[in-house]
Amino acid sequence: MLGAVARKLFGTANDRRIRGYQPRVDAINALEPELAKLTDEQLRARTDEFKKQLEEGKTLDDILVPAFATVREAGKRTLGQRHFDVQLIGGMILHEGGIAEMKTGEGKTLVATLAVYLNALNGKGVHVVTVNDYLAKRDSEWMAQIYGFLGLTTGVIVHGLDDEERKAAYACDITYGTNNELGFDYLRDNMKYRLEDMVQRGHVYAIVDEVDSILIDEARTPLIISGPLDDRSDFYNTIDAYIPRLDKSDYDVDEKQRTVNLTEAGMEKMEQWLRADDLLKGDSLYDIENVSTVHHVNQGLRAHKLFQRDKDYIVRNGEVVIIDEFTGRMMPGRRYSEGLHQALEAKEHQPIQPENQTLASITFQNYFRMYDKLGGMTGTALTEADEFYDIYKLNVVEVPTNRPMQRDDQDDEVYRTNGEKYRSIVALLDDCKKRGQPVLVGTTSIEKSEQLAEMLRKEGWEQHDFADPNAFAKLYTGDEGAAKAKVFAILNARYHEQEAYIVSQAGVPGAITIATNMAGRGTDIQLGGNADMRIRQELQGVEGEEREKRVQDIRDQVSRLKEKSLAAGGLFVLGTERHESRRIDNQLRGRSGRQGDPGRSKFFLSLEDDLMRIFGSDKLDSMLTKLGLKEGEAIIHPWINKALEKAQQKVEARNFDLRKNILKYDDVANDQRKVIFDQRIDMMKDNDVAETVTDMRHALIDDLVSKHIPENAYPEQWDVNGLHEAVQHILNLDLPIQDWAKEEGIADEEVRERIIKRADEVMAAKSAQYGPEVMRYVEKSVLLQTLDHLWREHLIMLEHLRQVIGLRGYGQRDPLNEYKSEAFQLFEAMIANMREGVTGQLMRVEVVQAPPEDEQQQLPYMEAHKVDPFTGEDEMSYANATLSPAMAGGAGAQQAVERDPKNPATWGKVGRNEACPCGSGKKYKHCHGRFG
Repeated sequence: MLGAVARKLFGTANDRRIRGYQPRVDAINALEPELAKLTDEQLRARTDEFKKQLEEGKTLDDILVPAFATVREAGKRTLGQRHFDVQLIGGMILHEGGIAEMKTGEGKTLVATLAVYLNALNGKGVHVVTVNDYLAKRDSEWMAQIYGFLGLTTGVIVHGLDDEERKAAYACDITYGTNNELGFDYLRDNMKYRLEDMVQRGHVYAIVDEVDSILIDEARTPLIISGPLDDRSDFYNTIDAYIPRLDKSDYDVDEKQRTVNLTEAGMEKMEQWLRADDLLKGDSLYDIENVSTVHHVNQGLRAHKLFQRDKDYIVRNGEVVIIDEFTGRMMPGRRYSEGLHQALEAKEHQPIQPENQTLASITFQNYFRMYDKLGGMTGTALTEADEFYDIYKLNVVEVPTNRPMQRDDQDDEVYRTNGEKYRSIVALLDDCKKRGQPVLVGTTSIEKSEQLAEMLRKEGWEQHDFADPNAFAKLYTGDEGAAKAKVFAILNARYHEQEAYIVSQAGVPGAITIATNMAGRGTDIQLGGNADMRIRQELQGVEGEEREKRVQDIRDQVSRLKEKSLAAGGLFVLGTERHESRRIDNQLRGRSGRQGDPGRSKFFLSLEDDLMRIFGSDKLDSMLTKLGLKEGEAIIHPWINKALEKAQQKVEARNFDLRKNILKYDDVANDQRKVIFDQRIDMMKDNDVAETVTDMRHALIDDLVSKHIPENAYPEQWDVNGLHEAVQHILNLDLPIQDWAKEEGIADEEVRERIIKRADEVMAAKSAQYGPEVMRYVEKSVLLQTLDHLWREHLIMLEHLRQVIGLRGYGQRDPLNEYKSEAFQLFEAMIANMREGVTGQLMRVEVVQAPPEDEQQQLPYMEAHKVDPFTGEDEMSYANATLSPAMAGGAGAQQAVERDPKNPATWGKVGRNEACPCGSGKKYKHCHGRFG
């Protein structure tokens, strides 16, 4: 009560913050008459003046007012659009590194130009992030008119560009691109072997459009670059042979949870068999060194004890094909992940297909937290304000609309069954069509869209997809009375460019448009239709006077149609069910009521909806029956809305916890990722890594001596034979260590020095033999390749550890703390393995042929993966089928080229794990591709 009174007297915290921007808005407005008098050249010259002021010590905040005023004037001259005062406020929020929540139709794309221009003046690059390629291209071309007018360059990153094109785009003052492309470029950059091949130039400032979609919805699934794993079919077959030897008492199966685990007895048997085959490291199966082995055992168990042939899968033509549990249909091409499919192939004694390994991965949370400053825009962020601050330290500020909101948000209608709900929706659509009111129907999935479309078809409606350039004319009667009867359009966030056109015309009188909640975002729905989109679509190839005449005709028609839509009540947004997040519902509602237009929104629900089932539809059903609710009748009450909102809040909180938990685990890997990537860049910067390699060699010898000669031990207690074998195996040196141990008064330090001296002499001799330049090249190559190989192996170990670490909870131990501890041990082991790997290779290296200076080391064949959390589809599946040169690497890159085994000139780029084209049967890296 007191809080409500205080808010009325003093305003909310958001209101007070908005008032704080007003003095600078007034200052920008005061400059407008002065700037209007400048010529185009004088206005452009202000950019150079601003840059000079920054060089002289001024900050971006110092020049914000004149810079914003300059952009506003440039917008008027290039686009014919003047930034509203509320848009200036939005620009300030973005510049401060906050999220500007602005309603649909308030011009967020134009708002971004203010903060983008200001921050681009320091010359370090600004990234503008969009949700799809279409919007990246559209916005970059559209807003580049302002930036180019003011003397700044604009680039765009979309799928299909090669590295040179990407590098040029990132070198621009402003770079537009999708979240996926930016993230994958970062991962690929950290797999390159030369600094000059890297395309990005740092992460200084980014503005994320549709920030809730990118930083919340898509944060559930990481970006992954994967490549083929070395053949491990023998290992799968070895593990598979153990499983049938287990008794029922050796494992516990939980069919309900679809889990299977070894019992104590089963573990002892498995350890015994693995030890006998020399596959067990240490004493226990659950020692950290055996994480990968445990993973393979678990997958073998699952394949044998949880998956049944002809029920879960079939074997056909030498392939294991998954059967969909819901439809019973075969799903060729689909494979189980994490090695399970390979385990099934081993079980059925079929050829084991290569397994993909993760070469690099990162979550959007950790990618975008790399930026020094981050801003975002969306129509709906307040409901997730806590998550934005908690994860990204971003404050959400609600920017008032330019004109007062007139939309009528009506209470939900709740029906007992889906059938009743959809019949009511179809009747309402009939009514709106007759009255000429445009309707946007929002569904929660593509399947629900098709379900409603099928019902409309049965009622005599015709589907129209606007693919025909003349579709708009065909849709209307000659006198423009209204849209022709029984026609609707459907879109579902799959074909962004076509859908942008469809949704742009959703405001014409009588238009019925069915869309998933995510479809068409980034495109404004204008009452009467979008004249610019129609001109672009309908007048392709039309020039001269005829074009001018038809442009005017379209604009006049749109103006008349807008009056009809306004008279019919504006855009009606109809939701077919509530989403689990209030934010998605608000996105849908926000499509109506643009720029003070009238509008209406309502959700139709049934007790069979997913969200309604979450909180006891059975009780509600019996209660409504007792109250006498008849078929076809709906219950409408504000209490229903409040109950639903509380249910949505619970689901939102659960999803936030899930995302936060995923992030906690990824943070562990991210800390290690940053260390490795930073080290890698340092190595690439350094042309001479001889000192690093020497330090590694000396540290390795220190470890070997310390392991075999304990501190303060007598010579007779030394493991001399073990040290001799280790030095011979790792360093390729046959030294008389047994004779040294017999010398009187010798200490471990003396042994250490002698081994170091001999190893250094061997390396010095190699340098003299092959020449310092060749040796420096070989050292750097071995160092980078060994680091990459071990890092990939480490990522696999972390994935496997993540899958089994949850079991520690049964022992009253915190899985996250256990994960941190063991991940650190794995990291230390990786560093030790790197010292051993680099030193061992260099001590044995024999340079067959000095590489030409322009030869580049080959990246592995790569595929990008990003599973859409809404559809479950891999967004990059099409991209992988048409790999750009930036994505393609070695293995498979030259498969289509005819190779002559006797002529290496015809081989092209050969993957290091590919069979050598010479026909030796060896892998390329062990044959013609080896350094020694």
